[in-house]
Amino acid sequence: MQLEFITVDVFTERRFGGNPLAVILDGSGVTTAQMQSIAAEFNLAETTLVLPPQDPSHTAAVRIFTPRAELPFAGHPNIGTAYVLASEGNSHGRTVGDPLAFEEKAGLVRLDLIRDGATITGARLAPPQPLTRGEDVAPDLVAAACSLAPADIATANHAPCITSCGVSFVFAELKSRSALAAARPRADIFSEHLKADRATGILLYVRDNSGGFDLQVRMFAPLYGVPEDPATGSGNVALTGFLASLRPERDLTLKLRIAQGVDMGRPSLLEAAAEKRDGKLVAMSIGGRCVRMMRGTLEL
Repeated sequence: MQLEFITVDVFTERRFGGNPLAVILDGSGVTTAQMQSIAAEFNLAETTLVLPPQDPSHTAAVRIFTPRAELPFAGHPNIGTAYVLASEGNSHGRTVGDPLAFEEKAGLVRLDLIRDGATITGARLAPPQPLTRGEDVAPDLVAAACSLAPADIATANHAPCITSCGVSFVFAELKSRSALAAARPRADIFSEHLKADRATGILLYVRDNSGGFDLQVRMFAPLYGVPEDPATGSGNVALTGFLASLRPERDLTLKLRIAQGVDMGRPSLLEAAAEKRDGKLVAMSIGGRCVRMMRGTLEL
């Protein structure tokens, strides 16, 4: 079996930046075990496999794998896959239109394309599930898992907590950019206290207006085979919704420019938004640009 693939860098406008993604254009006939092996072979944060949709009104069914596990939903794989399929112009013999709709384990993911004139340059998605806030996580546990001191964790706005809009993360605000730069994941702490079925990883953020950004972010998910992620769409869209929910305004449109991957040498720009009306969160989105990198054939 020969599988055609395309790789793209997501949440960036330049090659060798952002978050790399491998897209298998046709995953028909590939078993789940083989899909996981393919993702481990690419060894990127995620690999997607495109399948025919169950509902013909949708664009495709998409399965998402890290090197170690399948995810029900993720941000940069959706945006990169939408960019690839729209740039190719068809999927499984059907024309790819705008907007796109992907069937995934977490639900239906809807995406709009970003264009520069007639050229497709990226995509923007709405998450498949509403925002949910789960349990709080002790600041000293987050600090230990990220090789930080408990004093580095900011708790004035919120305690570290597990939050999701399709895939769960621990959110923790830090007090300084220097603390964010110093963070390092400790897989032993994750294995003992933050197992993969509890949360995908820890997303640390700091409010930082330098460079035209609103937030600087890092995300660690060592139990999923991702020691650090250059850009985490699913985490940052949930974070934006979460921060909007904490604001006192009953009606609010919050737009954030989020930098991630800077400390890895793979700078990423994620543009997120959340809308609150009458005190309730009614919409979330995240988008970014993509750059095509490679095209090839995988022999299975």
